[in-house]
Amino acid sequence: MRDGTRVVRAGLPKAAQGEPFLPGPTFAGTYGFSGEVGTSAYTYGRYHNPTWTRYEEALGDLEGGPSLVFSSGMAAVAAVLGSVLTPGGAGSVLVMPSDGYYTARMLADGYFASLGVKVRKAPTAGNAQAAHLEGATLLWLETPSNPGLETCDLSELVEKAHSRNVLVAVDNTTATALGQQPLGLGADFSVSSDSKGLTGHSDLILGHVAAREQVWSDRLRTFRTQQGAVPGPMEVWLAHRSLATLELRIKRQCENAMSVASRLSARPEVQLVRYPGLPQDPSHGIAARQMKYYGPIVSFVLDGQEKAERFLRACNLVTTATSFGGLSSTAERRARWGGDAIPPGFIRFSAGCEDGEDLVEDITQALDTI
Repeated sequence: MRDGTRVVRAGLPKAAQGEPFLPGPTFAGTYGFSGEVGTSAYTYGRYHNPTWTRYEEALGDLEGGPSLVFSSGMAAVAAVLGSVLTPGGAGSVLVMPSDGYYTARMLADGYFASLGVKVRKAPTAGNAQAAHLEGATLLWLETPSNPGLETCDLSELVEKAHSRNVLVAVDNTTATALGQQPLGLGADFSVSSDSKGLTGHSDLILGHVAAREQVWSDRLRTFRTQQGAVPGPMEVWLAHRSLATLELRIKRQCENAMSVASRLSARPEVQLVRYPGLPQDPSHGIAARQMKYYGPIVSFVLDGQEKAERFLRACNLVTTATSFGGLSSTAERRARWGGDAIPPGFIRFSAGCEDGEDLVEDITQALDTI
């Protein structure tokens, strides 16, 4: 079954006379439940919800492994780290990218390091993390990286990690499950902030983890139940509804991202353009082997903070906002947050689903102003 059909049908119940295609959200803190534990599929709202079940079945179909939904992308990250890493004593060693998502690095360097977890970091490019695997417990990867759009070879790193009994988790937020298949490339976990491209409407906060083996999915479920990082049924229902248009959205976004990256590459005001889909991009070779879609994000550098801010103010179709992957094109001067080794004029641009020609024209006129 092809992607367009899979995303439309994923997680839907068998059609029934007089019933909706996708049943509405189940709002329940508790359920009627008598008898012994295990005799009912649903007992209490922190454990399970029929709306979660349908969405998780859809995710499992797209990811290729059992999936669990969490209240946010960072809750999903914390669940993997918390389920795998053993603090104190001999402890655990986490290897992660030095240029990956800043909040994930903060969580590792702060909370988990304070518990005795050793954190080793290396850049995404050049598979640099491979040199730090000896004695490690978990290898955390992010490709393409956020916001620099560097890539690493997932198959090669998974093979090297597994040969040393190191588990592998991949933050797949930028690519989505349609753009890249971490479990299919051998990873043990595929992690995503569903707030972004997967659901694509900029109207919810959500995350999920897909696991290659059921035993790890069960441990993650226990972690979620005990930590309480559970999503609201309305958010999950919105996510499942939005999932149906993922293929349509990602195709348009990637087409627009390529058009924008190509135009930016031809402009003298732009000092650097990064997009894995560009044949000349340093990430293109690896991305072409392991990605089906190159994603909606284009990163580029203008000459300093003032020119970057002037460019953003001049855009009419591009909203200045953080996050990415939505229907509407957004951009921000990413250095305003701190924490990433990027120049002051670095802009992370997220291509939306507007008409591509309109988008390129708008960016062109905005560049003309600087």
